[in-house]
Amino acid sequence: MEESPFSIDPHVHSEGSYDGREPVELLLEHAADIDLDAIVVTDHDTIEESLRAARLAPAYGLVGVPGVEVSTADGHLLAIGVEECPTPGRPLPDTVATVREMGGVAVVPHPFQRTRHGVPRRRLAGVDVDGIETYNAWLFTGYRNRRAAAFARRYGHADLAGSDAHRVETVGRAFTALDLPTDGSATADDVVAAIRRGDTAVHGRRAPLHRCAGHYVKGAARKSGYAARKAPGVATSVASAVFPF
Repeated sequence: MEESPFSIDPHVHSEGSYDGREPVELLLEHAADIDLDAIVVTDHDTIEESLRAARLAPAYGLVGVPGVEVSTADGHLLAIGVEECPTPGRPLPDTVATVREMGGVAVVPHPFQRTRHGVPRRRLAGVDVDGIETYNAWLFTGYRNRRAAAFARRYGHADLAGSDAHRVETVGRAFTALDLPTDGSATADDVVAAIRRGDTAVHGRRAPLHRCAGHYVKGAARKSGYAARKAPGVATSVASAVFPF
């Protein structure tokens, strides 16, 4: 039987983001349960919860990879593998350079979409980013994803897929496969290097309705279970269950 590829959802939001709502422990638990190897918590212009998620990830059998979705003067940018948030509001090329100086990779999410602060095509052309999110799970049609994929091919950028999840139920709806071992030996540096090399493959097909329903039901049940554990008199978090001391 062929071994499954290393799978990572590189675009996930937690309660640390102004538009997120989920604790990182719940996101990590769900990611492990759906057989992802890693997620990157990419909150908007803040990295504290992502750093915490990266520290906790090994307890869930995941590779810890920190990151942030930083607001540049030209649109949003995913900084993957960094431990500090680049200064928001700077031009895209300058921010890309800073991300690389920090040891990370710069990936443009949902490009060309003004309503979602995507980098416009005229601003992105000629900028040497490390990757393009060519499959974003929140798009209702395939047109925007196809346009992003065509741009990535033309300019030789790596393809990435991300769920852009703001709720636990949607984590993993799209993910990126990397050419890395899945035996637990991969590191955050390995993830960054694979993206930089372009050793990526995009996965994000719509599932049949009954499978989508099952996915949402499981996510909702997991969320309810987590809330119960947080109730007074019950174990305070998934982390406390993993580390009872």
